[in-house]
Amino acid sequence: MKGFKFLSVSAASLKTLPGLSLAGLVLALFAQLLLEPPAHPLQAFVIYLSAMGFIVWAIFRGEWELAALPQAVEETGPFRLRLPPMILSFILLVAAFHFFQGNLFTPLNLVLWLSGLALLVYSLWAKGIHELRGRSFDWEWMGLLAAVAVLAGFFRFYRLGDVPAEPFSDHAEKLLDLANLARGRVSIFFERNTGREALQIYWTWLVAKVFGSGNTFLSLKLGSALLGFFTLPYLYLLGKELGNPMVGLLAMLIFGTAYWPNVIARIGLRFPLYPLFVAPTLFHLIRGLRTGSGNDFLACGLFLGLGLHGYSPFRIMPFLVVAGVSLYLLHPADRKTRWQALRGLAILAVVALAVFLPLLRYWIDNPDKFGFRAWSRLGLAGGELHGEAWIIFLSNLLRASLMFNWDDGGIWVNSIPHRPALDAVTAVLFAVGVLLYGARYLRRRDWRDLFLLISVPLLLMPSVLSLAFPLENPALNRAGGASVAAALLCAGALEGLFAGFRQRGVSNRLRNFLGVGIAAVLMSISVLQNYQLVFREFDESYRLTVWNSSEMAEAIREHGDLETAWIVPYPQWVDTRLPAMLLGHVDRDLAIWPEELAGTRKIPDPKMFIYKPQDLETEKALSQIYPRGTLSRYTSRNIGKDFMIFQVED
Repeated sequence: MKGFKFLSVSAASLKTLPGLSLAGLVLALFAQLLLEPPAHPLQAFVIYLSAMGFIVWAIFRGEWELAALPQAVEETGPFRLRLPPMILSFILLVAAFHFFQGNLFTPLNLVLWLSGLALLVYSLWAKGIHELRGRSFDWEWMGLLAAVAVLAGFFRFYRLGDVPAEPFSDHAEKLLDLANLARGRVSIFFERNTGREALQIYWTWLVAKVFGSGNTFLSLKLGSALLGFFTLPYLYLLGKELGNPMVGLLAMLIFGTAYWPNVIARIGLRFPLYPLFVAPTLFHLIRGLRTGSGNDFLACGLFLGLGLHGYSPFRIMPFLVVAGVSLYLLHPADRKTRWQALRGLAILAVVALAVFLPLLRYWIDNPDKFGFRAWSRLGLAGGELHGEAWIIFLSNLLRASLMFNWDDGGIWVNSIPHRPALDAVTAVLFAVGVLLYGARYLRRRDWRDLFLLISVPLLLMPSVLSLAFPLENPALNRAGGASVAAALLCAGALEGLFAGFRQRGVSNRLRNFLGVGIAAVLMSISVLQNYQLVFREFDESYRLTVWNSSEMAEAIREHGDLETAWIVPYPQWVDTRLPAMLLGHVDRDLAIWPEELAGTRKIPDPKMFIYKPQDLETEKALSQIYPRGTLSRYTSRNIGKDFMIFQVED
């Protein structure tokens, strides 16, 4: 009889499962699979509409609900400003600003700047009791966090040496900047290749020293992968701040394994610096507004200022910070909390400006160089709009908004062109998350829900505002900050689905088991697809597009003498600096132009010339200059990447 009783309880429990949620989820997954290449957008759109109908119904029935937002509390005592150290900090910072000239860090301006920053932080730092919320320390929870961190570490560092396989011209520019730094050129802004903020160069230099990897492509990749990994703790904290520890854990898992942030973190360029500083800036802003903690506003200012030294798309963040404070002020609040928010905005602005000070001086001295990349995309410098600006903007915004579920653009450097930016599972969770947070905002009018939603289009703006070059939109690198918001929306939706099983009968083990099982299956599918995307599809796509400078370097190594090896340039072909860089000669360019070939007669044999198979003029010229030379074709591992080797022996 006990067995029959268990069956009857289970049957009754099954009747209370969140059926509408499950029906909507299954339909949405089917629709999302239709958007995998080759996409069938019309069919997918129709099925997605049906799926969203079920999910909206589930939301109104209370089947699929988000974790409750933390309550507003006051963590600190009365605000106290230490005036003497603040005045001294301003004096030091003004002096530092004066000496930040010539685009160089010097011992003097660094001491003035860092001392001024330290005094400014001290003058604003408030001693108070900080709220401890969430799970108490326990080994089981720490074990889960550690497991997620290990999995994310696997995605960041596995096969880092050969995924991505080859450097391209941007990497050559970075390696030259590193060489200049090693020679003592400690720039505030690196002007090579239309200009770059300095943080990645100094970070890569440190990584190369610590790991002994030298001035190499591997050092660039290792440095950027570490930056991607260091973003994870703040994904966890953000999830807790916008829900609970489980939301934080899921956000960390999703961001740690997703194809989008993994690819931009592995590429060896500045790209992961955007999400790296978006996450802590958002966390301390939201927490500061919730608690009134001046220390959180101070930390927000520090991360905001540091982020501006990282990657130029981060320049959208001051606008997002102002938008967050404005939303807070537009929602119901008493006079005291409004004053705290305005005071907090002033604190973070002053601190961010102080951290930004070296670049501010460079900007004032060199406005054209500092803003060239941004202005050129807007069509204000070196670019021309082909149509009405507002029409291009709306078109770009639509395309960028659809990249999560449909098309991430055609930039092969940091994406698999023309597939969704998210895997099938998280793409669905993202769409559901938008619905859930939107519905809750309409019901409860909490500014945090609306802020999370509007952060997505605002963080996409560096990609959307490519008005002069609309084919560069969407771009996963310039939209990288939105990956943070996307992970939070996905995590909130998944935790809500799991909670839907618990809330409809907390004591029933079968329901809890099913909820955990479904969440585990969904995340397993997500992780496996992301593995396929990063280590197979992206790897193959990248290899088929990038030029094989490492194979040329290997051929030159076998030749044995870099001084008697040359590469004949050809349009849209390999960067002739890269093979020498891969052989450890950063300042060497192996280019030799066709008109210079005859001049090599006076150089003792043996000699090697590499040229593109389509370059028949070079082949003819070499045959005439060296009639006894031997010609061979190097068969590349990658289709379409063969090159010709013309050798002259003793």
